[in-house]
Amino acid sequence: MAKKILFINQEIVPYVPDSELAIMGKALPQAMLDGGHEIRTFMPKWGTINERRGQLHEVIRLSGMNLIIDDTDHPLIIKVATIVQTRIQVYFIDNDDYFAKRQMTKDTDGNDYADNGERAIFFARGVLETVKKLRWVPDIIHVQGWMGAVVPIYIKTAYREEPSFANTKVVTSLFPNSMNSTLGTNFKNCVEFRDAKASLLGKYQDDFDFEELGKLAIDYSDGVIAASKDVSSTLMQYAAESNTPTLAWPGEDFHDAYEDFYEKI
Repeated sequence: MAKKILFINQEIVPYVPDSELAIMGKALPQAMLDGGHEIRTFMPKWGTINERRGQLHEVIRLSGMNLIIDDTDHPLIIKVATIVQTRIQVYFIDNDDYFAKRQMTKDTDGNDYADNGERAIFFARGVLETVKKLRWVPDIIHVQGWMGAVVPIYIKTAYREEPSFANTKVVTSLFPNSMNSTLGTNFKNCVEFRDAKASLLGKYQDDFDFEELGKLAIDYSDGVIAASKDVSSTLMQYAAESNTPTLAWPGEDFHDAYEDFYEKI
């Protein structure tokens, strides 16, 4: 049965260099589009992306909103492009403070950016606000990459009464750890928005690391997928113990397994 699937990706080739996460960021939406589903795809507009080469352009009617994070206004800019030789249109979340003229999640010395937590929150909220403006109602939201890890809690709390997301199921794909540091002790306060209260994060460590982000995503997801053979066994066990439906890594021929999993949840 055809579905509307929203993919929230941290990385997508060819806009960023090949990686397991970036390759899947393109392959999964392509497979679902070829399978007859209607999709929308989002990723951050990393400063490393060449807008001219990638033929990105701003969507004025979707841009202009200010998102308040840690008591500071951050303008939301939406850009769009189409992957050459495919029918995949990609929406990019951009902001001068968080993404322009910067690398991806790490600086030029290979260190995680100190504000990665705020960047992840801005990205997640930017995607959800843009989908609302598109007046598009996804059946499934599929998150790939830790940059979208706060999406599940927002869907189940802050946006739960929004018509666009009231009946949406959330799937989180787990990938190997790519964070060298934590998101800082102010992350919980920055997450707070509407019904997504900081008090809901009391069960997690104050200093969020990759494992804590994974647990947060799992706790508010309707399904969890091991998108690599090298994902954290601790997180997969955590999902199983939480009675969250899980899918073990199905290998490179993933399409049928993912289709079945979507139906299951």
